[in-house]
Amino acid sequence: MAINTNKKRVLVIQPLHPAGMEMLKARDDIEIVECDSLDENVIAEAAKDVHAMTVRGATITRKIMSQAPDLMVVSRHGVGYDAVDLNTLNERNIPLCIAIHSNMISVAEQAMALLLGLAKDIFYYDEVTRTDDWGPRFPTRAVDLDGKNLLIIGFGRIGRQVAKRALGFDLKVFGYDPYVDDTILKAANVEPVSDFRKVLRDMDAVAIHCMKTEETTNMFSEAEFKDMKPDAFIVNCARGGIINERALYQALISGEIKGAGLDVLLDEPSAADHPLFSLKNVLLSPHIAGVTVESTQRMATQTVDNVLRVFDGNIDPECVVNQSVLSSSG
Repeated sequence: MAINTNKKRVLVIQPLHPAGMEMLKARDDIEIVECDSLDENVIAEAAKDVHAMTVRGATITRKIMSQAPDLMVVSRHGVGYDAVDLNTLNERNIPLCIAIHSNMISVAEQAMALLLGLAKDIFYYDEVTRTDDWGPRFPTRAVDLDGKNLLIIGFGRIGRQVAKRALGFDLKVFGYDPYVDDTILKAANVEPVSDFRKVLRDMDAVAIHCMKTEETTNMFSEAEFKDMKPDAFIVNCARGGIINERALYQALISGEIKGAGLDVLLDEPSAADHPLFSLKNVLLSPHIAGVTVESTQRMATQTVDNVLRVFDGNIDPECVVNQSVLSSSG
């Protein structure tokens, strides 16, 4: 049974960095409820009569939110929100906030790390170095990025950070985002592309930084890989499923493209016998691009800040996914 109190109850689903927890504890008008389970029923029980939820890896369903009639905000620890039932929030006029400034630098750096690792064939040479025979270092495998063409799919906060870093490596950067005005890309020294498929044959690398939607699911599949250069790389630090993994596997073993760097997969974690795991021209990381020592702290503090701003009537519109609820709440 909930205690009759004037305090706002905040459900913290999975632990937050201590810096975020301290922000909550510093408020004498907040009661913290902690839940370290991803089970829907357990979360639903913990969610009874809470006013806010902070969410990391949990799926937040209608059932969970139904337990909180006075729910004021759901705050995501990160920027992805496909695991939150946005329809329910919209029906109830509740904002979904995301930590928009927390991990864009971290993801951009990981995308560049994967691209550099592919270009320099870093793991191949690492393996050669650890033997007593350095003969396999020839014929030369590494390539320079200088002067190469990079296509960035999605020119939001992360895509712009990738462009900034790629330009620092003297790449020629192209950008595709039908929802961003060309003037924004041009101001960032990026060449706008209206149809990404028409330029694939000229690109040396593709970096994916768009959301996963109906429109972008299987965005790269058989046809797209056939249009790419045989020495091209593709990097995905966005969401699994934007690249069709079966088509990618075939493209990699047939030589249609040279290599892939993936921070995300369709199924996470995937089975150990996943076909892509057997390939030497694939670099992998476990959906960790946005998670660094620095970004973990930033994510926690902005996640909590978004909650406190809602409580205090000072919400940051830039952090709200479902902007329509702002006008509805008047």
